[in-house]
Amino acid sequence: MKLTTVQTDAIQELANIGAAHAATTLSTMLGSSVEMSVPALKAIDISELGTYMGEESAAMVAFELQGEIQHGGYIIFYITKESSIRLTNTMLGLTDMNRTMNEMDESALIEVGNIMVSAFLDATAELLGFIMLPSPPALSLDMAHAAMSSLIAQMGDDVNEVLLFSTELICEEHKIDSDIIMLPESKTLEKIVEMMENMMKGI
Repeated sequence: MKLTTVQTDAIQELANIGAAHAATTLSTMLGSSVEMSVPALKAIDISELGTYMGEESAAMVAFELQGEIQHGGYIIFYITKESSIRLTNTMLGLTDMNRTMNEMDESALIEVGNIMVSAFLDATAELLGFIMLPSPPALSLDMAHAAMSSLIAQMGDDVNEVLLFSTELICEEHKIDSDIIMLPESKTLEKIVEMMENMMKGI
């Protein structure tokens, strides 16, 4: 899965804009400054996914991309287990970092994921005029590699390689590190790349 320099720049610009909106949303929720960055795109063979995602326990709120292209892939709010506890403690007014996560934590994580992913997709829709809507969220509390592999197995294409682009959202005050990760189906990716290329050519 090879992208030209122009295509890579186009997708990273899309991620920058979407992440900026999501970071602003999280900043408002926490009352703290949230920084964001968009690392280089990664085309990863499925066999190497564990190296990228790691084996640590994490919370992942996954949404199927819907809208103008059905079954467009997935968009995921990813946050490590430790950061999950810090985030929900902040939201629920708690301080114990060693407690077991419960239904209130799960509901809080789903709500945060829903708000942030919606902000991300609203920004990209406004930019592209191409509507991508999130499905109802599904929360997974598992090893990141296992949860991501399960999602990829559900994608419509015969996928051997997956393109990951993530936005790193960091809140230093509460030591919260999270990502928004997009796993587009090939048709969705082609549509996004085409529209971003045309937009950048017109600038």
